[in-house]
Amino acid sequence: MPVIKPTYKPPFYFKNGFISTVYSGLFRRVNGVNQKRERLILNDGDFIDLDWSFSKEKTKKLVILLHGLEGNAQRPYMIGAAKLFNNNNVDAVCVNFRGCSGETNLKYRSYHSGATDDLIEIIQHIMATKHYADIYLKGFSLGGNVILKYLGEGNIIPQQIKAAIAISVPCYLKGSAEELHTFKNILYHDRFKRHLVNNLKNKQVQFSDVLSVADIKSIKTLRDFDNVYTSKAHGFKDAFDYYEKSSSLQFLQKIKTPTLIINALNDSFLSPECYPVKEAKANPNLYLEMPNHGGHVGFIDKKNVYYNEKRALEFVKSLD
Repeated sequence: MPVIKPTYKPPFYFKNGFISTVYSGLFRRVNGVNQKRERLILNDGDFIDLDWSFSKEKTKKLVILLHGLEGNAQRPYMIGAAKLFNNNNVDAVCVNFRGCSGETNLKYRSYHSGATDDLIEIIQHIMATKHYADIYLKGFSLGGNVILKYLGEGNIIPQQIKAAIAISVPCYLKGSAEELHTFKNILYHDRFKRHLVNNLKNKQVQFSDVLSVADIKSIKTLRDFDNVYTSKAHGFKDAFDYYEKSSSLQFLQKIKTPTLIINALNDSFLSPECYPVKEAKANPNLYLEMPNHGGHVGFIDKKNVYYNEKRALEFVKSLD
């Protein structure tokens, strides 16, 4: 049953996608997770910070968590997922993408929706230094796209990786970018752009030979940001080339790892193509769940444990 009937019933006020998205992003708090930071030096000399939290009992199970655009390992949706898995005998490592851990990364490049090379290095590092028998991947928004692309683009997937979950994932980047540029999303758009541009100003000081102040001033939209920086820093021709090559939608048919996608129908960030019903029906390894409510990573539920967190845990347990 690749297309799953959802059971999510949010509290009345959180049936509104905007309210659930904003509350979850700005007001949710998760306590009780103690993280230990590990710095991974990458092959190109840059670094990624990994924030680990552990089950009370020794375990052979691990979940790797990837955040969304301008997120980090301390975001409530990351901590909330780590906490639930830790409480169910699964260790967790919350990944900070390059430049997202509170310290500017060393290279001109950073992270983007299709940067599976860094995920590959993280997995290889964990495989070489730890002894986990079962590894799960869970990504939110941009991080979800990275995971889906990684699983379907032809990489050698270690047998220890048993399952993946992608939440609120813009698997068709061009469509999602177009949605973010509509009036209904202007508050989100401007907030993302402001954070991205502020971070880019630090890059400009480091790399003034390839990025000018005038370049930064020319950025008026998120698409401009992807034209000026994301595409050029990561080897794409322009924003549209970046969207086309990095979208995970085209790789879903080749995913062989059991994978659950949860995309709310009232997620204003997602275009119609981001609900891959056809792909799910054609791939027995791909499970698609489309709740009516939840907004963007806003699946509010009882006792501060979100619906997507419960479903992720249920999904991996169903595979044991």
